[in-house]
Amino acid sequence: MKNYKLKINGNDYNVDINDIEGQEVKLSVNGTEYVVTVDQEMKQQPKPVARSVSAAPKAAPAVGGAAPKSNAAAAGAKVTTPLPGTILDVYVNVGDQVKAGQTVVLLEAMKMENNIEADTAGTVKEVKVRKGDSVLEGDVLVVIG
Repeated sequence: MKNYKLKINGNDYNVDINDIEGQEVKLSVNGTEYVVTVDQEMKQQPKPVARSVSAAPKAAPAVGGAAPKSNAAAAGAKVTTPLPGTILDVYVNVGDQVKAGQTVVLLEAMKMENNIEADTAGTVKEVKVRKGDSVLEGDVLVVIG
């Protein structure tokens, strides 16, 4: 079960995602149960599994970004949000050239401002958010091709 604390139009909501089955999401908002149908099938995120640590750990991705994708240029690299929050500013437009590590969006999450950076260099193909939008963890903010 995932819990989100959302502020929508100045109102606070406590949302618990209880179960996901295909296009049906069972959730509760401020204690009231709902069954919501979404336009696409959703996959329930796997539960964390305890793992043993090997003698030679894998190299961790750089702080502040995800590991680069091997086919990023061909399919378009997606800049996603690491946590739910509100978009405070968008620093790029479609057609802009960006460098890896360049801040593309300013996100407010947990009362902190977070710079969301491009993982790869390229041209901005899509900007999927606007100032003031609420986003959830994993939402695509910008597509770079």
